[in-house]
Amino acid sequence: MSNKVSIRRKSRVRRALRKRAGGRPRLSVFRSSEHIYAQVIDDLEGKTLASASTLEKDMRSNLKTGADKNAAQEVGKLVAERAVKAGVKDVIFDRGSYLFHGRVKALADAARESGLNF
Repeated sequence: MSNKVSIRRKSRVRRALRKRAGGRPRLSVFRSSEHIYAQVIDDLEGKTLASASTLEKDMRSNLKTGADKNAAQEVGKLVAERAVKAGVKDVIFDRGSYLFHGRVKALADAARESGLNF
C-alpha cells in the first residue's frame, strides 16, 4: 500500500470518528513490523490520557516478540487498565489506516475485556 493511499484512508477514518465521537477520547492504534502502540487521546484538550506499547521494559521481558497477537493483547489490556485508572471508560476506537483484523482486532478485544467501552 502506498503512502498516499494510507494517508487518505487514515484521514477518512478520522473524519468519520470526529463526527461520531461526541466528546469521547480516542483509542488510537499504531503498528509497525516489530511493535504495536496504543494511546487514549483527548482531542478536545490535545492530551494523551494513557498509553502502552511493546517497547516498555516489563513488556519486552514478558513477550517473545512485539509483533504478534499475544503482544497486541497485552498492550490492549495494559492501555485499558491505565485508561480506567485515569477515569476513562468510554472511548472511540481509531484503527488508523489499518484493517480491523489480526493484531489490531486482538488489541481492541483485549481492551474491551479489560473495561473499555467502544
